[in-house]
Amino acid sequence: MQCLDSAEYMSDIFDVPSAEVRIEHVVVNSRFIAALAPADTDVRARAFINDMRGEFADASHHVSAFILGGGKSTSEHCSDDGEPSGTAGRPLLSVLRRSGLGDVALVVTRYFGGTLLGKGGLVRAYTESAQLAVRAVSRARKILFYRTALELPYSKLDQIRACIKSQNGRIESEEFAEIVRMKLVLPVGVFPEFIKTVRDLTSGRVHPDIISEVEILVPMDR
Repeated sequence: MQCLDSAEYMSDIFDVPSAEVRIEHVVVNSRFIAALAPADTDVRARAFINDMRGEFADASHHVSAFILGGGKSTSEHCSDDGEPSGTAGRPLLSVLRRSGLGDVALVVTRYFGGTLLGKGGLVRAYTESAQLAVRAVSRARKILFYRTALELPYSKLDQIRACIKSQNGRIESEEFAEIVRMKLVLPVGVFPEFIKTVRDLTSGRVHPDIISEVEILVPMDR
């Protein structure tokens, strides 16, 4: 039995935040609150930024950046929100670019502490705040799966279970009668090879049926 190696179909898949994270950072009495969250549309990214503005309405600045999409297909935005040009939004965006994350929004809220940091100090402070948030966030990958059904003989059950597991698939249900009726989800990228494997194992008698497509967030090990 041969199954396609997972690296062959995951090369164009990017990491996304699996949940919002917040980190506080103090630099020369100025308080920086870095909030990072998943955002897969412009509307959601801007709503997150507005939420931070509303929650910390008395803050001095709400510097922001977001990347929509991932890999080779992205759209980007950043804002200095009143800080000197190039000292805040661009450092945030640079950190996001290097992080490997996509569909991500980042807001760093600043409470001015009474001491001017200078342009270099601002760049460092915003960069450090963004880096802390990126390091703290849990990651997942958004992968397109086929929800699939098949009927198979008991003699092939263990082999097919092993193939599903090796390809990051998930068995949703099994019904045991005269034959095994199975429902599962399997990444779209490995499905052609999975069909071939099943047919080879069963001499062409078993044909997986696609029920639907579904995007699933798959947690990544840190």
